[in-house]
Amino acid sequence: MGLTLLEFVALFVTVMFLSYVVMILLPFLRRPRTAPGNPAEFDWHFFIPARDEQAVIATTISRCQRDFPSAHLWVIDDASEDRTAEIVQAAADNDPHVHLVRRQLPDARTGKGHALNSAYWALDAWLPVAADRTRTIVAVIDADGRLAPDALRYVSSESVFGAAKVGAAQIAVRMENRDDLGAVATVSRAGVRFSRYLVRMQDLEFMTSMSAMQLLRERTGSVGMGGNGQFSRLTALDEIARRYEEPWHGALLEDYELGLHILLVGYTNRFVYDTYVEQEGLLSMRRFIAQRARWTQGTMQCTSYIGEIIRCPNLSNAGVVESCYFLITPWLQALGVLLWPMLFLLTCVKALSYEAGAGTFVTQFWPIALLALIFGALPFVLWGPVYRRNVEPQMSRTRSWLLGFANAAYLTYTYVSTLRALARFVTGRRNWVKTRRNAEAITRGAVASDV
Repeated sequence: MGLTLLEFVALFVTVMFLSYVVMILLPFLRRPRTAPGNPAEFDWHFFIPARDEQAVIATTISRCQRDFPSAHLWVIDDASEDRTAEIVQAAADNDPHVHLVRRQLPDARTGKGHALNSAYWALDAWLPVAADRTRTIVAVIDADGRLAPDALRYVSSESVFGAAKVGAAQIAVRMENRDDLGAVATVSRAGVRFSRYLVRMQDLEFMTSMSAMQLLRERTGSVGMGGNGQFSRLTALDEIARRYEEPWHGALLEDYELGLHILLVGYTNRFVYDTYVEQEGLLSMRRFIAQRARWTQGTMQCTSYIGEIIRCPNLSNAGVVESCYFLITPWLQALGVLLWPMLFLLTCVKALSYEAGAGTFVTQFWPIALLALIFGALPFVLWGPVYRRNVEPQMSRTRSWLLGFANAAYLTYTYVSTLRALARFVTGRRNWVKTRRNAEAITRGAVASDV
């Protein structure tokens, strides 16, 4: 029995994905460590976008003041409707290292990239003419971000910002509530268990498969930036502004878009796994899907850069291939959303129309189906034991394998988020929807489901 076109496409996509998993897994398991540097050799400026962040912004400011007393904090109030600006202004009145950047409607609330640009221009106006912009580093931290105390030491490394060619660096991301969900203690027992599962899966995803993807990019020269724990050399931002008018642009994945621009103007990017930034893991599936749909739609928007990437003399052939593959991934996922149900339906039709009967079809072809299931799930399951090896060594082997199978189930969210992103892309909806903090979304002892 020959392969139909649909089955051939499914086989091709599966083989390509398995090859990619192997390519990202090996560099991750064999990664070299980053040697710390001296943060005193650089000037540090933290950009903290804040829209209705009164629940977390005071804690973030005080933590940064304690751990990084020499850093300047540029908090961008994006026309907040709560006390965010008031809290930041009070901190600024008592500390010259804290700066409030206010955005007003109708120019505000147009996206995170626009908010970051306002901080860039404010910093540009504030810096003295004699400032060494090559030694000035801008970090982007979420309003709930918790930067590891050793983060600046690692990004100051001779292999990171100690190298003049490096324009940006991204550090690893962890979920700060991976072990303690705090405010959801009054939710039903089933709700708490699901929230714990969802947060743990986010931590596993960021610290294994997402980080492994970045470590592959270390080798191909195509490291991407994330929205939290992102560091950029000011002269790299200056060069992007010179060529493209502003450092950050309008894609819903403005962080990855920035990383692309840094590569396009001739700098290199680094990924540093030896330190991290923590953020809240989302407790609500609805808010989680909204966040991931925004990321997927942002990647779809960035496919417009494929031509420029291919023509860019600064990128290696491997970097071009990796970048283009990443940018077409949402479209492959959209294909998979349609492909796998159709393939399942086709298999059922074949079974029912099989000359020897459906029972014989199952008897003859169940080993093939089992192999397909194993090879389809194994790339996701393996990240459980890898998570234990690299991140949580105190975890039992049994639990790590269980987490691996849970990860395979967790990643089915891509079917929903991809469809939502595709619908928004096709209908032209490009508005930036802020994901609400857990403290905002917990109402009367239950986790709210809105974004």
